[in-house]
Amino acid sequence: MNKLIHKIRFLSKSTTAIGLLAAIITPHAIAQQPSTTKTAKPQITASKSKSYAFDIACPQNLIKIVNGNTECQINDSLERLIEDYERMEFYSNPVYAGHAGDKDALRHLPDVTPKKINDHNKQLEHLLGRYQRLTPLNKDDADYLNYALLGYTLRKQLRLSHYDLARIPFTNDTGFFNHVSYILRQTEFKTLDDFEAYATRLTKLPRYFDQNIENMRRGIQTEFTASANIIDNIISTLDHMTATEIESHPYYAPFKSLPKTISDKDAQHLKDLGHAAIKSAVIPAFENLRQFLKEDYLPAARLEAGIGKLPQGKELYSTLVRDFSSSNITPDEVHLLGLKEVKRIRTEMDALIKEIGFEGSFSEFLEHLRTEPKFYANSERDLLKEASYIAKRIDGKLPAFFGHLPRLPYDVIAVPDDIKHNYTTGRYWSGNLNRGQAGHYVINTHKLSQRPLYNLPALTLHESVPGHHLQISLAHELNELPKFRRELFPESFGEGWALYAEKLGVEMGIYETAYEHFGRLSYEMWRACRLVVDTGLHWKGWNRAQAKTCFIENTALSEHNIDHEIDRYISWPGQAISYKIGELKIWELRARAKKTLGDKFDLRDFHDTILKNGALPLNLLEYEINQWIYNQTKSQAIISGNTAP
Repeated sequence: MNKLIHKIRFLSKSTTAIGLLAAIITPHAIAQQPSTTKTAKPQITASKSKSYAFDIACPQNLIKIVNGNTECQINDSLERLIEDYERMEFYSNPVYAGHAGDKDALRHLPDVTPKKINDHNKQLEHLLGRYQRLTPLNKDDADYLNYALLGYTLRKQLRLSHYDLARIPFTNDTGFFNHVSYILRQTEFKTLDDFEAYATRLTKLPRYFDQNIENMRRGIQTEFTASANIIDNIISTLDHMTATEIESHPYYAPFKSLPKTISDKDAQHLKDLGHAAIKSAVIPAFENLRQFLKEDYLPAARLEAGIGKLPQGKELYSTLVRDFSSSNITPDEVHLLGLKEVKRIRTEMDALIKEIGFEGSFSEFLEHLRTEPKFYANSERDLLKEASYIAKRIDGKLPAFFGHLPRLPYDVIAVPDDIKHNYTTGRYWSGNLNRGQAGHYVINTHKLSQRPLYNLPALTLHESVPGHHLQISLAHELNELPKFRRELFPESFGEGWALYAEKLGVEMGIYETAYEHFGRLSYEMWRACRLVVDTGLHWKGWNRAQAKTCFIENTALSEHNIDHEIDRYISWPGQAISYKIGELKIWELRARAKKTLGDKFDLRDFHDTILKNGALPLNLLEYEINQWIYNQTKSQAIISGNTAP
C-alpha cells in the first residue's frame, strides 16, 4: 500500500468538474460539486439537486486552521487516490454514470461550458498533486502498474487540457452532433422510467448543442477551427436528421417497440412524450446547428487541411503524436518510418501481383480490383453474411492462439441508417456483459460498390476477433483491476494490437485467396500511408490532394473510402499514426521473445501476456514482455538444473 501524509486546502466553496474533451471528439459530462462535508471516510456523493457531483470529504475529520485557511490532513494512499479519481470521472459524466446504473443520470446530457471544463481540470491538477506526493513505487511492486497507469492517465489529460480542445468538439464523422446516436444504442429500455428518462434526456439536446456552438464560436474568435474540408459532410448528416418525419426519426425508435409489460395507457403516454421531445427539442436543435454551420462556421473555418498553422498548432500536433504513439517519437521520425514501410509493403504487393499472373501495371491492377463486379456484394445482406462467415471461421481458430478468451460474444450488424452516409467502413462498438449487451462488429453497407469483399478478412480480424472485441472484452473482464484500467485504451496498444491481428490472420489460415492476401497488404499499406499522410497534413503543410496521392497510388481502397479517410485524418490529428507504431512494437517484442526462448517460445502464452494487464502504453508493455521473457528463461534454467538466472 502506497501511503503519504500530506495536506490539501479544504475548499469552503462549491466547485464543479467536467471530463476531459479527449482527442477532439466526444466530451464527457459535467459534475456540479456540492459544498464539502465532514466525514470519517473519503466519499463522493451525488448532489440532491439531480446534478452529478463529487465531494472528496476529509477523512477522519482531520481538519485544522493554518494561517486562517481550513486544511485537511490526509492519510493518503494509492488506493484512495484511484478511488477518488474513478468517482470523480463517474459523477462528471452522466452518460457513463447512466450506463453504470445511475438512474437519474439517464435524464441528463453533458455540460461543456468553459467554467465546467476549467473546474474539472483543477480537480485533475489536485489529483496529480496528490499523486506526485506519493512515494514512487518500484517495478517489482505488486501495485506498480496501478501507480504508473494512474500517473499516465492524469498527465495525458492535463497535457491536452492546455489547448482548449472544446473549440473543435467533433471529427468528420463523430462528435457532439451524433453523440445521442451512440447513447441510444447503449441504453436499456425495459421500464416506464427508462423511456421517460430518455425523453427527458432528449429535451436537453438544445442546451447541449448550444454549449458546443458557443465553444465553436470561441474557436472562430481565436482562429482555432476545424478545416472547411469536412464541414459539408457533417451538414449532410444534419440534413438527414431534420428532414425525417417524427415517427421515422432515429431518436424516436425506442418508442416504436415498447415492452408488452407496459400498459396501453402508459404506452400512449410514452409515445406522446417521445413525439413532443422530437418535435420541440431534437429537430429544432439540429436545425439550429445546421444553420450555424452553414452561415457562421463554414465561412470562418480554416482553409488549410492540417492544424500546423493554427495558434499553437505545431506544439499541439507534437503533443498528440506523443500521446497517440505513447512514445517520444517526433513527427519527422514518424514520416520517415511511414516512407520506409510504404516501400517495404509495396515490394510484397508487387511480388503477389506477379504470383497472381496479372499482366499490366500496378495501377491497372488496382483499377481492376476497384471495378471488377465479382469483388463486390450484390446486397447489404450478402455483405453482412460474408462478414459473419469470416467471423465464425476466425472464432474456430482462436483456441489455438489464445489461452484466455472473453465471455462476451459479439454480433455483426450494419451501420445504422442515420449515420451510415458519413461513416467509416467498419468499427467495433463495445458491449456490456452485466447489461446483457453483446459487442458489435459494425459494417457499413452504404455504397456497396465501394466495399470490396477482398478487404473483409482483414477488416473482420481487426474489428472483431482477435482484434478489438477480444482485446477490449478481455480488459473489461479483468475484475481484479481498478475500473479505470479496465477501460483504458492507449491507441498505440489498442489499434496496434488490432493491426497485429490482421497479420496474425495469415498464420490462422483466414486468407483463402491471393486477392484476400492482397487486401490485407492493401490494409497494411493503408496504415503505412497514414504515417506519411498524417504528418504531411499537420506537420509539413500538405493539402488534401497531396495526402490523397499515397492511397490512390499504393492501396486498393475505393476512392469513396479514401475520401472518407482523408477527412478523418484532417479532423483527428495524430490518431492515425497509432496503428503502425503499436503493431511494429508488438512484432518487435514477439521477435525478441522467439529469439531468446527458441523452441520454448509459446505463442499462446505470449498473446495472453500481452493482454492480461489490459491496454498499456508501449513502454510498459515492453517492460512486461521483457519480464515475461526473463521469467521464462529463469524457469527453463531451474528445470534443466541450472539455478543461475
